[in-house]
Amino acid sequence: MDTMVFSQIDFGLLMPLLENDDITDISYSNGGQLWVKSLSKGVYPVKIEGLTNEVMEKLAFQCSNVMGKTFNMAHPLLDAESAELRLNFVHDSIATNGIAVLIRKTPAKIRLNKDKLVSEDYVSTKLHDFLIECVQGHCNILVSGETGSGKTELVKYLASNIKEDEKIITIEDTLELHLDKIYPTRDIVAMKTNNIASYSDVLVACMRQNPRWILLSEVRSGEAVMAVRNSISSGHNILSTIHSDKASSIPMRLYSLLESSQDIDQFVKGMHRYIQIGIHVKGFFSKKYNRFQREITQVCEFYVDDEANEAKVNVMYSRDLMGNEVYNNPTSHLIDYLASQGVAMREDPFIPLGETITEAKEESSGEEIKTQSVAQTPQLEVKVEEKKEEPKQVPELEVFEL
Repeated sequence: MDTMVFSQIDFGLLMPLLENDDITDISYSNGGQLWVKSLSKGVYPVKIEGLTNEVMEKLAFQCSNVMGKTFNMAHPLLDAESAELRLNFVHDSIATNGIAVLIRKTPAKIRLNKDKLVSEDYVSTKLHDFLIECVQGHCNILVSGETGSGKTELVKYLASNIKEDEKIITIEDTLELHLDKIYPTRDIVAMKTNNIASYSDVLVACMRQNPRWILLSEVRSGEAVMAVRNSISSGHNILSTIHSDKASSIPMRLYSLLESSQDIDQFVKGMHRYIQIGIHVKGFFSKKYNRFQREITQVCEFYVDDEANEAKVNVMYSRDLMGNEVYNNPTSHLIDYLASQGVAMREDPFIPLGETITEAKEESSGEEIKTQSVAQTPQLEVKVEEKKEEPKQVPELEVFEL
């Protein structure tokens, strides 16, 4: 890690951890307990002799001086940022078992690439290529997952596939994306909200900059939800992250963040109409690989049924706890949308060209390829396209119900 970033701060005993590219988070609490999160091992404790509350308090005072802020009983919370770090301190007047510190590393680089994603079983090749097509076809995409699951890293990787001649504006309340530093020669504007310029204020300025893409680091407030809605309804494309238990729940999660009482049916339909893709990422310690594993567990298509005027979800990909994968073809809504953006997607994008459904199923080693599905609950309804219902011609194809 570039030590020039820390030229005004002495991190002392923590410096080896900060210089280790495998470590993403450092947590200090409970009078001397130090835990780290790494890309390869997940979360585990670390012992550093001499690391005490007094040492961490000195670090907090250094950060407060550099940031021009106060850290004491009257101001017991401190957030500090540098180009590649986010730091949060909680004073011992609130954290009664000693000062609490969290350091999150946000390096200005893209950790992911296709070879790494496929080799580490993060995503299959066919799903990866499908998602890249969706980015190039200007789909609005939200990535869901728990804290530390790798949502932001995936958004950065997806954003790296945006065409070079398309202007990008990032809007963040904490700096994480760093796309302007990763691609210094591209037309990228990085904006940061604060207590003076809110999401709404920054979004107004953003619109006047005429971007093709608007990237929000995370949707975590009602104001951010309105920024998403206003962005996509005005014809701009978005990439963002949100906390949710699964991709199919993203529209309802957006509604739950609203601070005003809007009509739920109208709001959810609007989100289904303008957000094309939802992706869920999960991070956990894998016994299979004996390391911390991140993987995509669900990819959904959102749309509004034209005939019934109902918000519907098509689960195009899912992976269970045993690693079993199920694929389902996109509906005509997504295919037609991509076609309007100049991207010609096949009706069966998860089947390699030149292969029949039977051959693809045999080579998938247990993966099931679905071409149609009928939902049984109003929460998850998938449109059935009549042109795909050919059981007599394709007897090997089984129909599954979501």
